[in-house]
Amino acid sequence: MQVTVLGTGIMGAGVAGSLLRAGHTVTVWNRDTAKAKPLRDAGAKIAGSPAEAVNGAEAVMTVLFDTDAVMGVMTQALDSLDESAIWVQLSTIGLDGSARTAELARQHDVSLVEAMMLGTKAPAENGELVLLVGGDPALVDRLSPIFEAISARVVNTGDRVGPATALKLAANAWVGSLTALIGQSMALTKSLGLDPQLFLDAIKGGGTDTPYAHVKGKSILAGEYPPSFPVEGILKDLALIRTAAEEAGVADDVLAAVEGRFLTASELGHRSDDMAAVYTAFLPKS
Repeated sequence: MQVTVLGTGIMGAGVAGSLLRAGHTVTVWNRDTAKAKPLRDAGAKIAGSPAEAVNGAEAVMTVLFDTDAVMGVMTQALDSLDESAIWVQLSTIGLDGSARTAELARQHDVSLVEAMMLGTKAPAENGELVLLVGGDPALVDRLSPIFEAISARVVNTGDRVGPATALKLAANAWVGSLTALIGQSMALTKSLGLDPQLFLDAIKGGGTDTPYAHVKGKSILAGEYPPSFPVEGILKDLALIRTAAEEAGVADDVLAAVEGRFLTASELGHRSDDMAAVYTAFLPKS
């Protein structure tokens, strides 16, 4: 298929690379052109503008940071879309953002499908994301070659836009909270005079173990946080999650505490680092 990827940050670059390996014809655009250049060597075409990027595309995938970015970029691109093209919205933009994109698509008579990504840098690069998909079943079926290229499996949330975003918020509440708990337990282990590796050894193979703890734990032990899912990203998502929780009448005190630790990590200089850096927000003040 002719696919355009708008946004080639950590996730967008991985998605574009997986599409190229699967044999799709891929055009990419990014506000910072330097971030898109590595994809040229892999076979992608780099466009100079969103409007140029979507020309002739069968599917246009938005993989951008927030609602304002999605709305701004697609406003530039929509008039250049072919009538049969499908807008595939992958960015985590919350319930209000989802509604705004649906209205924008309706105003321009553009087909829209949501495909929320569960996974970080490595799953995106390896075509092993879990996709939470919502939209017209006929459109979703047309997109199956794309979804097969970038994901290990698809969770269908229904025939309209919105529920996929809601499920993504619930999933990222889990991811953010779990990451904070890993950081807290390893910081506590260290601060009580033990090697933090012992915490990972203690849970290994038990009912409360998860491979994720060992992935993030490895980063914590090394004191190195190359971004897979940066602190600034989870902070953006936690704000969206807390808004959704408030609207749904769900207590958000745990989410507020988790958000507070990530804010501290950001203030400690880790805003662009991987979210595993939340560990530093639990250590005793020197």
